[in-house]
Amino acid sequence: MCPTKRDLGWVRALGVALVAAMGLSACATYDDEFAAVNSRLDQIETRVQSAAQSAESANQSAQRANQRLDQLEGRVQQLERAPGRRPRG
Repeated sequence: MCPTKRDLGWVRALGVALVAAMGLSACATYDDEFAAVNSRLDQIETRVQSAAQSAESANQSAQRANQRLDQLEGRVQQLERAPGRRPRG
């Protein structure tokens, strides 16, 4: 049984169809992978924003604490410079 031109045409068409199907199926899996990567990036971005807000809040608290310490330091120095009291009794 010798292959004819007609048979070779079918084999060629089938080969092209298989290659096209495999190529298109590979693209579909990449779409799924891209979606997973994008989802992970969104989660990381949310964590980074939360961490930035926490850091800003901590920075503001530290600034308020430093201001309070500066106020107390002035008061302590004033008390140290004041003349000593004599005990009663």
